[in-house]
Amino acid sequence: MAEIEREEMEVDVLVVGAGPAGLGAAIRLAQLAQEAGRELEILVIEKAAELGFHSCSGAVMDPRALAELLPDYRARGCPIEADVVSDEVWYLHESERTKAPFTPAPLRNHGCHVISLGRLVRWLGGIAEELGVMILPETPGAEMLYDGDRVIGVRTGDKGVDKDGNRKGNFEPGTDIKAKVTILSEGVRGSLAKTLIPKLGLDAESDPQVYSIGIKELWQMPRGSVRPGEVIHTMGWPLKDDTFGGAFIYTMADDIIDIGLVVGLDYRDPLLEPHKLFQQLKTHPLIRDMLAGGKMIQYGAKALPEGGWHTIPRPYAAGVLLAGDVASFLNPMRLKGIHTGLKTGMLAAETAFEAIANDDVSADGLALYRTRINGSWVAAELRLSRNFHAGFRHGTVAGLFNSAMILATNGHGVLGKGPGKAGHEHMQTVDAYVDGHVGDDAQKQFRRPKYDGELTFDKLTDVYHSGTMHEEDQPCHLLVADTDLCVTRCADEYANPCTRFCPAQVYNIVEDEQAATGKRLQIDFANCVHCKTCDIADPYQVITWVTPQGGDGPRYDRL
Repeated sequence: MAEIEREEMEVDVLVVGAGPAGLGAAIRLAQLAQEAGRELEILVIEKAAELGFHSCSGAVMDPRALAELLPDYRARGCPIEADVVSDEVWYLHESERTKAPFTPAPLRNHGCHVISLGRLVRWLGGIAEELGVMILPETPGAEMLYDGDRVIGVRTGDKGVDKDGNRKGNFEPGTDIKAKVTILSEGVRGSLAKTLIPKLGLDAESDPQVYSIGIKELWQMPRGSVRPGEVIHTMGWPLKDDTFGGAFIYTMADDIIDIGLVVGLDYRDPLLEPHKLFQQLKTHPLIRDMLAGGKMIQYGAKALPEGGWHTIPRPYAAGVLLAGDVASFLNPMRLKGIHTGLKTGMLAAETAFEAIANDDVSADGLALYRTRINGSWVAAELRLSRNFHAGFRHGTVAGLFNSAMILATNGHGVLGKGPGKAGHEHMQTVDAYVDGHVGDDAQKQFRRPKYDGELTFDKLTDVYHSGTMHEEDQPCHLLVADTDLCVTRCADEYANPCTRFCPAQVYNIVEDEQAATGKRLQIDFANCVHCKTCDIADPYQVITWVTPQGGDGPRYDRL
């Protein structure tokens, strides 16, 4: 096959990912250029068909960073669902709850806003374009471009390639976009950052990352039945004591309830299924009553970086800066990352602008980014929560006690740092886990649950409500390095956890008479909601998530 001739495009700053961090960076760059009276070519590329389609979050937003970036954000029409009017924390038991007598400081949301992240992103995109920023949706970053160890840009993904890798009649080669500075803000477990960080050794001094998966639904309730701005966080049931996580319930405008479950992907139980636990959550009497009369209207899932301060890689190298979730700038103790994403994007913009003005985009020239972060309120927040997640490795009760002590000891806590292991390394084999949890009757987890289609739903029904669409005649974007391992060693040791941890029923073990084992792995990539859980939680780390054809994936409207 002939070598592809690619167009080249040159800009001053390339931003990869149109989330809060990326758009915060683009807007701040445009503001700085305007203030200095300079021309600056700023390009944002985004893999979704439209801005916000791949944006999924709780979300209760601390407006601190937004107020710094756009002090008149309310007057400019920021799409706020509601100001927070109440906070509650519940500890759930199977049929009851224990309500906390007070809300812990990290979960107090006075002054915060309930928002739809997708709508916020679309609004920010409009402001960026008003300032002269170019935004290209349907344009995934497929490969980093280097000159030695200096990043010089990104190659975008090809379009019009069939499932066998052949070029179709509508083939469009990706473009080599070259920039003086590239800002990676592609979100959690970014596919470009996943290759960049080890190549340049940016994680040499940081702990391995740990993640959670967040699964959520939007429910349309009867007119006039919902007071917007109520915030409830829960712990306990349906999660076991050895599994990190909890639920959230937020009320939005237009009588919509936003409900979700966060499950730590450093769990030990190989039979655990986050989606099943989320459906089980809704059967709690209090939550069942809360959703009575409503209709589920949208579904989504995404991973969250939970490691915090100790897991942040060096966020700069020659020609490149990392901002937002891609570099773990999320506060796990507050369950918030939009404000830190915006702020780190703004700090990246200030660093890039100064480096370009000084004609020095070397690693030394961009090192001021880390200095800016360390001197900001982002660092103060994240240092305080640095040992939060680690405390839960001893169980929920110990984790809650450690959290209280964190506040009393300026972030130290009493249980120390994490064990220095990546989340997937915590998963135990079926035999090891079942032997240690005889009383749990773990084998019951193999049974497929029954869902009623009104309160509880199977994965495919939920995927339908995510709006996910993929052109099926394209290369599979979920690369499994050894599919034989799936039906041999993984089946024996872990009972194929990919069939459970995926919240979209992408992975299935099916009968195949032609296979040596009589079974094979079937990957239904068209169901993928781009949460990245498979790339993260696979115990053998043989799954790699790469960007599919531009524009494909979920089409979230209000998540």
